[in-house]
Amino acid sequence: MAIFSLGKYPHVDLCDLLKLEGWVESGAVAKAVIAEGYVLVDGAVETRKRCKILAGQTVTFDGNSITVQP
Repeated sequence: MAIFSLGKYPHVDLCDLLKLEGWVESGAVAKAVIAEGYVLVDGAVETRKRCKILAGQTVTFDGNSITVQP
């Protein structure tokens, strides 16, 4: 499982995380796969595109999984 560091930020938007990790090609694709229910946050389907992902949460999409750290 990969790790994503928030650095000095308190959170990252879900759609931005998918783009930053290179799991999708664009923000439009990120928003579409989230809206269609293909993304899990802590094991539950998340359909809010701008869901704030905090340290300690795990995001899973298309066989990829990442845990967010401070």
